[in-house]
This record gives sequence, structure tokens and C-alpha cells, in this order.
Amino acid sequence: MSSYCEFAPGQPFHGEYHEQAYGFPLEHDDALFGRLLLEINQAGLSWLTILKKQEGLARAYAGFDVDRVAAFDERDRARLLGDANVIRNRLKIDAAIENARRIQALRPTHGSFRGWLDAHHPLSLEEWTRLFRRTFRFTGGEIVKEFLVSTGYLPGAHHVDCPVYPRVLAAGPPWHRG
Repeated sequence: MSSYCEFAPGQPFHGEYHEQAYGFPLEHDDALFGRLLLEINQAGLSWLTILKKQEGLARAYAGFDVDRVAAFDERDRARLLGDANVIRNRLKIDAAIENARRIQALRPTHGSFRGWLDAHHPLSLEEWTRLFRRTFRFTGGEIVKEFLVSTGYLPGAHHVDCPVYPRVLAAGPPWHRG
């Protein structure tokens, strides 16, 4: 099986994600929350499906604004369940709303979602997975792994011979900072 670095370049949707987003650190909570939402929505589906729906997901989830999603109510749940631009799965929708609320709950002790991630870094994948399962909803091992790799908290997004790898290193991913 080929790696993402071999497969993605030149592919619609995958190419841009591989070259501009995958493995690069994210600074802001809304961006981190958005990536977590994408990974949760991908469960059981292809990544291509999620990349194609990314803009629709962002619109439906208020630009991945943590505070706005945390305020979603039953009307918003019903709207999301009827929106063909999102993954219409009640468990995933409920997890998105609840996880936004849980990110808000991290602020008094860690300042932000990123602050919480940084406070626990570095951990092994197993430790991260246990921590995410205690803290968030719908965060199994594969979701946690891909979220952490895609946001630079764990290595593995790119092969060292991938042309994107030096750019990721220059961006200072947490796994490289130690």
C-alpha cells in the first residue's frame, strides 16, 4: 500500500490537504476544533468524503467557532440532521456540540484547547487516547491518532523524503519541539 505522501499529490482534494494542512500545527482553538470535528465525522467513511464536505461542514458548524457550536440547541440539531452538506449522524452531531462545550470547560484551567494539548504533550498514543476518551465524546483510537498527527502533536504525517516534510518542520510541530 502506498503512503499518503505518494498518493495525495496531484489528486483533487487530497493534494491541497496534504500540501497545506496535514501535519502542520494549528494555533487557534476554532481550527483545532474544526480538525477534531472532521476526524470524528470521518469515522466509518473515506477521507475523500470529508474533504469534499469540509466547506459544508464549516458552514453548518458556524465556521467551527467553539462558542457558537457550544450554544447549539435542539433546533440546530434538527437543522444539522436535515443538512445534506454534513454527515447526518446523530452521535457525531451530538459529539460536536458536546465537545465544543468541553473545550469551553478547559479554559479555566488551561486557557484554551491548545493550552490543554500543550500541557499534556508529549504523551504516547495510548496515553493520548485514554485522555481524549476521558475528556471528549466520540474519540476512539483512530480518531485521536489522526487528529494528533494532522495537527502536529504526533509525527507521521509525511515521510522524510516528502517535499512537504521540511515545511512542516519549519512550522514547528509540537512533536518536533519535544
